[in-house]
Amino acid sequence: MATLILGGLGTLIGGPLGGAIGALAGRQIDAAIIGSPVRDGARLKDLSITTSSYGTPIPRHFGAVRAAGTIIWATELAENRETGGGGKGQPKVTSYSYSSSFAVALASRPIEGIGRIWADGNLLRGATGDLKTGGSLRIYTGFGDQPVDPLLAEAIGPDCPAFRQCAYAVFEDLSLEDFGNRIPALSFEVLAGDQLLSPSDFAGAEVVGLTGEMVYAGLLGISYEGGGLGDFLGRLQLLYPSTFDIGSDGIEIAPVPDAASGALLLPGPAATGDPDDFGTVDGFALARSEAGTRMPSSIRYYDRGRDYQPSVQRASGRADREDAEALEFPATFDPATARELIDQAHRRSRSRRETIRWRIAELDVTVGPGCLVALPGYPGQWLIDAWEWRDAGIELELSRIEPQPRGGLPGEPGLPVPPPDGTSGPTLLKAFELPWDGVGLPSGRQLFAALASESPDRSSAALYADRGGQLHPLGASGREQSVFGTLASPLAPSQGLLLESRGSLAVELAADSMGFFSSDMDGIARGRNRLMVGAELLQFMTCERTEERRWRLSGLLRGRAGTDVAAIAGHLPGASVILVDGPLVALGTSMALDSESVGVAAIGRGDSEPVLAAVENFGLGTRPPCPAHGMARNQGEAGLQLRWTRRSRGAWQWDDSIDVPVNEDVLLFEVGIGPVESPVVRWETPDTSLEIDAAFVALHSGQPVWVRQFGRRQMSVALLLAEL
Repeated sequence: MATLILGGLGTLIGGPLGGAIGALAGRQIDAAIIGSPVRDGARLKDLSITTSSYGTPIPRHFGAVRAAGTIIWATELAENRETGGGGKGQPKVTSYSYSSSFAVALASRPIEGIGRIWADGNLLRGATGDLKTGGSLRIYTGFGDQPVDPLLAEAIGPDCPAFRQCAYAVFEDLSLEDFGNRIPALSFEVLAGDQLLSPSDFAGAEVVGLTGEMVYAGLLGISYEGGGLGDFLGRLQLLYPSTFDIGSDGIEIAPVPDAASGALLLPGPAATGDPDDFGTVDGFALARSEAGTRMPSSIRYYDRGRDYQPSVQRASGRADREDAEALEFPATFDPATARELIDQAHRRSRSRRETIRWRIAELDVTVGPGCLVALPGYPGQWLIDAWEWRDAGIELELSRIEPQPRGGLPGEPGLPVPPPDGTSGPTLLKAFELPWDGVGLPSGRQLFAALASESPDRSSAALYADRGGQLHPLGASGREQSVFGTLASPLAPSQGLLLESRGSLAVELAADSMGFFSSDMDGIARGRNRLMVGAELLQFMTCERTEERRWRLSGLLRGRAGTDVAAIAGHLPGASVILVDGPLVALGTSMALDSESVGVAAIGRGDSEPVLAAVENFGLGTRPPCPAHGMARNQGEAGLQLRWTRRSRGAWQWDDSIDVPVNEDVLLFEVGIGPVESPVVRWETPDTSLEIDAAFVALHSGQPVWVRQFGRRQMSVALLLAEL
């Protein structure tokens, strides 16, 4: 039964910044409207995880941010069980996997969409929108017309909300086996617009009449979790200095003028006779603050190019000042912008330590907070921070402004190591049987699957035995790419006796990411570069890429492991080619393949339907090799003497010091006269020779005589001994 974890969406203002993030500078703004002057700085969330606590604020996101979200609905874990194995001599194994369906609230304002999704730090959804594990995903962007999700409606009933004005994501039957059979810690790349941000974007409908030309250039993304808007804008003012003016039409916010824009010359200072006022004689009071004033020397921010991980940029200049301060600014920047902003903030903080209070007797409507002015008798330019009209004149509070140089040192993002984001294409599949290599029991079979994809970052696929449309699980394939393709041109017949240094073949591979590597004679002797071409196992020494997917392989050693019969026949274009030394999936005996009708199926993330493949070279691993060195000696009236040399399956090293093992149930040969499938006469003998009476030979004149060996499951290919 589904469980409603969070029915109410909580506060509709918020973001991943956490808490209130700054104070609004300027005494002219009503604290009751804008917020408290106490600054409570936010922190970057290195280990932010998805939560499901009731009442958790759901943020407002602007630009591009990485946010954790809040789980608002989930089902119990669904258990899935698969039973595999059970081949000859093998027990059946039951494996369990789990999945879950749940919904995650992401933003309390409409967004444009969702980019990548991370689960436990690894990519769950790639940049192209592909899920890296089983399940499905639906995204609702939070606009007022979004429909009710069908899965939530089925679970909750007619009272299920559509969560309009709230962006959220619904995972259905998300496979949890990659995450320890639990819902992982999720974080989402939220895309909420790419326009230049301004104070009015954050204020929305809460503050009427908020105007001005202030924009936050270079700010790629930020989130607002609620609290006083003044605290939020005040935090931004640390990097983007601004001025505020309240009039009958509302609040106007404008950027602090640049020193290059020129300054208004103030009249001389006006003295006062009140001993309690500043500048009683001179009309001004100069001050310089040193102790207790912190200067921002570095900024810690979210770097979009590093998957929104926290990064640090340091201001130019001395790094060992006792009054240096690291600035936590939980917003998204690129490294160059972050470096420029912290450089400017550092210089601005240093220059504005020098302040002056100046009294003028004349009222000028053009003079007010945010104006740049020059003072008679004092060099430089000054910014009016505040003013007050008193009986003795207009009292101004000023701070020194220095020109901000441009073109400083560039920001360095470091070396990001993002998780792989490969697109899961359709699975390419081959299944085949190899000659027995002599390892293990003679009854064992060399069954393998070769899997690949057009994408170099192939996802794992589930493998099944296909028995008349019923799929029986075999396990997972892993992510490695196999190498296979087809013959691009004919491969001539070969006796397979010697290394063919001038022999070559052309291969058309199935994907661009596939390839071969050359070897030398020592590598060939050690069994490297084995290639299955049709039913022939061969080796090659050198490789050359001739086209995007076409390779030429040269220096061939043909007919390996008893496949000389296929080598003698040669191969036509289009014959299957598989690199045996590449990554393969051993199927073992779990399939208990006893019929050519049983195939292999694979289901990967990029497959809408199971990918099916018949087993190539069925029975090759259990078929005895063809007898060799056949001889027929005519002995006149004594008849015909037939002789041959036996070969043993799995014993491919011809050692003169020992006899080869039998590796079959019995050592037995069949000798026949006439067609192999319907002989006229046949004999069975355990020996490697047979004598036929002369009269019998004359009776069947013109007929072929041949020999083949009995195997555990099938007969070897027949060796032609003579024509009678």
